[in-house]
Amino acid sequence: MFADPSAARLTPRYSRRVVEERDAHAELLADFRAGMLESPRSLPPKYFYDARGSQLFDAICDTPEYYPTRLEAELLERHAGAIMEASGARTLFELGSGTSRKTEYLLEALAGRVAQPHYVANDVCGEILDEAGGRLLQRFEQLQVDSLCGDYAAALTHLADVSGAQADGPRLFAFLGSSLGNFEDAEAGDLLRRIRETMNPEDRLLLGLDRIKPRPVLESAYNDEAGVTAAFNLNLLAVLNTELGADFDLEGFEHRAPFVEAQSRIEMHLVSRRDQVVHVSEPEARLQIAEGEVIRTEISRKFSRDAVDRLLAVAGLEHEAEWSAPEDWYSLFLLRPGVA
Repeated sequence: MFADPSAARLTPRYSRRVVEERDAHAELLADFRAGMLESPRSLPPKYFYDARGSQLFDAICDTPEYYPTRLEAELLERHAGAIMEASGARTLFELGSGTSRKTEYLLEALAGRVAQPHYVANDVCGEILDEAGGRLLQRFEQLQVDSLCGDYAAALTHLADVSGAQADGPRLFAFLGSSLGNFEDAEAGDLLRRIRETMNPEDRLLLGLDRIKPRPVLESAYNDEAGVTAAFNLNLLAVLNTELGADFDLEGFEHRAPFVEAQSRIEMHLVSRRDQVVHVSEPEARLQIAEGEVIRTEISRKFSRDAVDRLLAVAGLEHEAEWSAPEDWYSLFLLRPGVA
């Protein structure tokens, strides 16, 4: 890894392009107004990931109860060669790449197939992109890494601007971590449709999805015994205290993450332990929160075969191949764009 992450930008094998100018504070204000001033209260999960939240999420992935990261990594390690062979790709484009740790299995397989492998990474955090890029360039001597800093839509819009991303032959789009499960059904369908519209006929999409499994396994994964997920969830209130001048008492809330069977999803909740009043400086607000009142912070959908098929049909994507963990607990789907 580069001693200074910004040094990654100094090599001709790495570039970072900001594809979305964001005012993070204005976004938080808008989301707070939309989700927190009236009941039922909610906030988008993207606000989990300040520095402490990112550290806590890494710790969640190491808990014995949290299976998704472990199962997906095992599938990628075991089947990366077959995935890259089936895709025929010369370029790997990943949405929401984060630290690109699991992606290294795919990049290793890609480097074994083509002389000059090309990786296009997308994340909202430029520092994470630089750190990952530096690590990957040290491991893969011929790899070209281009980073697109912005949200999914902006990255898809600007993919064609990346040198070589169109001319390198077939591309493998990757959307891993069951991140699609954080979207409501209509939003998930819209995102997949947008991906399909960006793909060329010879391109493929590798989609990682968490599957339905016994309730105790699901609920344990989001309610680990060590309390790491609880700390992660409560840290969202600390973010509001810091960024908006709020006075949330973290001890006044508890973490719960039930499986809502009717909607096949885990819901992350912060539940008020008592009647309380929270003051917020910006926007100037006074929140009266009753004992037992819920703030929903995340959904994590779990997919049946029928649900997967419905989503793909809406998006115009078709099955090409599939790799699944035992008992279909987690799946990687290789998909091709359908005939228009």
